[in-house]
Amino acid sequence: MGDTENPFSESDFLKNDGFSPNLTAANTSSLYPFLLSPVMDKTINIIMIIVLLTIMVSLGCTMEVTKIKDHILKPKGVAIAILSQYGIMPLTAFCLTKGFQVPEATAVVILICGCCPGGAMSNILALAIKGDMNLSIVMTSCSTLLALAMMPLLLYLYCHGFSNLQKAVPYVGIITSLVVILIPCGAGILINYYRPQYSKIITKVGLSVLMISMPVICIISIVEIGSSLLNMLSPPLMAIAALMPLIGYAFGYIISWVFRLAQPERRTVAMETGCQNIQLCATIVKVAFPPAVIGPMYLFPLVLGFFQLTEAALLVVLFRCYHWFTTKGKESYRPTSTEEKLKEVSEETA
Repeated sequence: MGDTENPFSESDFLKNDGFSPNLTAANTSSLYPFLLSPVMDKTINIIMIIVLLTIMVSLGCTMEVTKIKDHILKPKGVAIAILSQYGIMPLTAFCLTKGFQVPEATAVVILICGCCPGGAMSNILALAIKGDMNLSIVMTSCSTLLALAMMPLLLYLYCHGFSNLQKAVPYVGIITSLVVILIPCGAGILINYYRPQYSKIITKVGLSVLMISMPVICIISIVEIGSSLLNMLSPPLMAIAALMPLIGYAFGYIISWVFRLAQPERRTVAMETGCQNIQLCATIVKVAFPPAVIGPMYLFPLVLGFFQLTEAALLVVLFRCYHWFTTKGKESYRPTSTEEKLKEVSEETA
């Protein structure tokens, strides 16, 4: 086991990725020095894998076979899930990377974020914004299950829009990661089907692990990497991280309006579109790519997660305020006796 070659070793990757012949002064930032010690790098990898597996089990516990089956028989929700999650977000990521002209390795990370399926956080946000929870669960379920085929396919297609990325993405590693990740998700579905009494507990544990792990990984990385994080916190990357979820929320709502969905369903589609599975994206980037190529960019999904959660929280607050004022106005209104008499007269006349 100790002598087994790493399929993503730096030397092999750099020989075949298409980056090395083009290392001009303008794009040498695509390659990073070894920022983490081997022990710390392996420790972060293990933590991220364990956390992701736990979260995927809890995500599976939110999926109900009967609801998925019902929506498959009426595939409107499934069609919207595919169109919004795998249409809007990858195209948004591609346009932003082109517009801001980021380096090649950075473009790969942003594209992976755009091609990721929805996560468990979208279900919570859909609930907070009074959305359709059945539709939310089905959209998350479909986008997660389709990730095995859609993520590699979309990455392959969009990477052709860059001169040096066709051979740079480790598709085998990504597919292998997705297969391994979908197994605990399937286990969660089975737990929810056969032992539903445990589902809520597992879901709460998964969300707690998610909320704790993100700051822990950030703190460890900041301590180890230090000033190199400034490369990741550049204005273009911060702008991309802020714009991606905002565009997803806006166009998710527009697409649901085009499909003439009800207001709760429109809000649900908006949340599902703008919220990516950040932990899945971060783990794939960290594990599948060599450190010399990806550098501190494995933390970009966490920055994206911060913006998508902050912007979603702002939308929830705005909606709650609007809902409170409109509901208050209807509840406080009481017809006068004259209005009641006029109503009675009009009913008798009719």
